[in-house]
Amino acid sequence: MKTDYLPSVIKQVEYYKLLGEKSFEQLTEEQLLWQANEASNSIAIIVNHLWGNMMSRWTDFLTTDGEKEWRNRDAEFENEITSRAELLHKWNEGWGCFLGALNSLQEEDLGNIIYIRNMGHTVMEAINRQLAHYPYHIGQIVFVAKLVCDEQWISLSIPKGNSQAYNSEKFAQPKRTEHFTDEILGKKKNHD
Repeated sequence: MKTDYLPSVIKQVEYYKLLGEKSFEQLTEEQLLWQANEASNSIAIIVNHLWGNMMSRWTDFLTTDGEKEWRNRDAEFENEITSRAELLHKWNEGWGCFLGALNSLQEEDLGNIIYIRNMGHTVMEAINRQLAHYPYHIGQIVFVAKLVCDEQWISLSIPKGNSQAYNSEKFAQPKRTEHFTDEILGKKKNHD
């Protein structure tokens, strides 16, 4: 049975990547490196962890375990990134690896078994696992960005107090079938 699973997942992944990028745009280099305390993670540390996870999970993912021997997960939570340029390089490299892997898949690959720490997953289960993991960390990035921007924060969704106007605009349009990210990602592509 043919589904829209892969195109839908790719759009969702691109959407969460965009949320992170729209957060970075609002921050200074110093704010990207800011930690509330020793126990918390800066945005740079979160990006470093995402990069490490994506590179490990999605490099040769159909033929090798998703927890690569070369991965040093503990080091991902240290202050390794020291600049915006370094942060953006790791961000783009990690997402490029993940999106490249997703774009290489065919519908018939989704039931294949792959391994993460010797635990078998179907390809679809592995994708779903990461589709829960990565947005969790994107939420942390957005939260920290809102915290440090304070009143200067530009909302990435429906701003507080604007739900009624937003809904009125949406319900004024005819019913249609499209992915919820089409409008947002379409705007980004038109601006590139």
